[in-house]
Amino acid sequence: MATETTARTATPTTAARALVASHWLDPAVPATLVWLPFVLVADRGADIWIQRGLGVLTWLLLLALLRREAPLVRAQVAVVVAFATAVEYTFSPLLHVYVYRLGNVPAFVPPGHGLVYLCALAIGRSLWVRRREQALVTLTILVGGAYTTWGLLISDRPDVLGAFWYLCLVGFLAFGGLAGRSRTLYVGAFVVVTYLELWGTRLGTWTWATHDPTGLVSIGNPPSGAAGGYGWFDLAAVLAGPVVIGLVLRLRGARGPGRRPAETPMVEDEI
Repeated sequence: MATETTARTATPTTAARALVASHWLDPAVPATLVWLPFVLVADRGADIWIQRGLGVLTWLLLLALLRREAPLVRAQVAVVVAFATAVEYTFSPLLHVYVYRLGNVPAFVPPGHGLVYLCALAIGRSLWVRRREQALVTLTILVGGAYTTWGLLISDRPDVLGAFWYLCLVGFLAFGGLAGRSRTLYVGAFVVVTYLELWGTRLGTWTWATHDPTGLVSIGNPPSGAAGGYGWFDLAAVLAGPVVIGLVLRLRGARGPGRRPAETPMVEDEI
């Protein structure tokens, strides 16, 4: 009854978000889980111009999905795209920790990171997921632990980096619990990142090096705990998103003294 009353009295945008959160309807989830594998398949054997075309289409999809989101989420996605792009250009063409098929950073990768974050966020804020938070966190730890154990002890390439990143994932889940927020975001990230890493490496879109630049840390292809590494992007978004919103509002002169804008919800409101 409370949900129905909220939907009747809220603005159309708010009501739409409530409906999405109440059911598994958020378009960011199917859009990401279908579109990005399609891009990876289309990229096989493609030249640089096809890659750029796929990049343009991926940007358009991301921007279309962001139109229905609150300003805070848009700021969080912007943080992820900026942070992830810097990491991509540092760790791929510069340090060769992983290498893309054409030796570049494909044009669809920066907006792809935005879609990954948005999809993880959409999964994490779903009421179906939030009502089962503890069970899904436990399942994530168990499945991630089994995958990490396989990568470290059984696979042909002992995956030390994957094991380290798995520990990061466990830490993010624990931190989210202590802070009262974000744990389901990392559950969503585990699902999306693991899914796409398996797709990307299987199709040869990117290949991970056998070791890090020091030659001391062995790496799986893909690292089993990749979602834990990606969790740093998520954490940056959660922490820096409100800061970005505040800076933008101050630049626009839209924030009066002692007044908090109505459209800058706390992070908990989004995840």
